[in-house]
Amino acid sequence: MTCEFSIAGWSGCAPGLHSQADWAQWAERPQLPGGEIVAPLSAMPPLIRRRLSGVGRLVAEAAYNCSANVDAAEVPVVLASRYGDAGRSLELITGFSHDGAVSPTDFALSVHNAIGAVYSIARRDRSNYISVAGGAASATAAIWEAVALLGSGASEVLIVCYDAELPTPYQVFQDEPAASYAWVWRVAKPNPAYPSFQLRSSPCESFPQEPLPVLPFGLDVMRFVLSSDVEWRRQCDGIAWTLTRHG
Repeated sequence: MTCEFSIAGWSGCAPGLHSQADWAQWAERPQLPGGEIVAPLSAMPPLIRRRLSGVGRLVAEAAYNCSANVDAAEVPVVLASRYGDAGRSLELITGFSHDGAVSPTDFALSVHNAIGAVYSIARRDRSNYISVAGGAASATAAIWEAVALLGSGASEVLIVCYDAELPTPYQVFQDEPAASYAWVWRVAKPNPAYPSFQLRSSPCESFPQEPLPVLPFGLDVMRFVLSSDVEWRRQCDGIAWTLTRHG
């Protein structure tokens, strides 16, 4: 399967990576972002901002920075995350095991699409929001979803890809390098005015076994887009993914 798209704009937010210059420098010598999560999120009203956890603030900060000049009513949003806000979910489960009760508000903020919902409320945005969880390859699942929306008539689609380090009790399930990050693309149909890419999926046996990656899948996709590399390949869950840069 193959699809093509262009990136009309982008933003990212991770510990130590805030500006586009930070990200461009990081892409030349990539490493796992580490340290305290810092996302001022000054564009969001304080009463709404307080509902977001650390990873939620990363997501919203990146989304605001990428969509500052975009009419929210016209652009659908695809949020992609392997784990969502796993830390908040664990707190909810732990509290239930101790008290046998769950706060409706806490539950509402723990579901997979909660971060997107809070962001849309703050923006008074009634456009189409979709939340996908496609395992480690959630970033490429979001690209397919966005391209489908473009094919259905959307002029642009906002892809929001994010994840965070799993809380300690869940780290036994971590099967790739862990980092907290969020990046956002404004995706459009292929356009020579913007960087353009082709995404292709094929059976894993078509590529040799790869070494342990340095970056999680979603963050590695962003690194490739910011780099000058012509092609990116990675295997995941029985599928070999290839991203090719045009021009």
